[in-house]
Amino acid sequence: MENYILEEDISVMCITATSFPDGVMAAHEKLHALFPFSTERKYYGLSRPDEQHVIIYKAAVEELIPGEAERLNLEKFILKKGEYISIDIINYMNDIPAIGKAFQELLTDPRIDPNGICVEWYYNKTDLKCMIRILSNQI
Repeated sequence: MENYILEEDISVMCITATSFPDGVMAAHEKLHALFPFSTERKYYGLSRPDEQHVIIYKAAVEELIPGEAERLNLEKFILKKGEYISIDIINYMNDIPAIGKAFQELLTDPRIDPNGICVEWYYNKTDLKCMIRILSNQI
């Protein structure tokens, strides 16, 4: 586990999965049909339980052009700047269950922002960073 600082808020556009975990791949496929992988954009997976403790999952991509989400009729979300705890997963497609295990470990940290979400940042085609924002006096 390591700390990661998100220096500024990031506006993202989202496609909500029809279910978790079954609908996750389809949500990413829809997103990538609109935004094929590019080093110009950052790609994410966002998840959080709802009031009934059902996981709501959103495939997300960084919004680069103001108004882009509205033009494409996509939901917008802001990833808040601040301090996150994180675990990197290398070659995640070879071990998908490692993502859930990483979040289970991160969720044990008592400093977690109660209004935060679980963030998967796909920083290249094979690797990702699992992150959860923590409350910090420094940010």
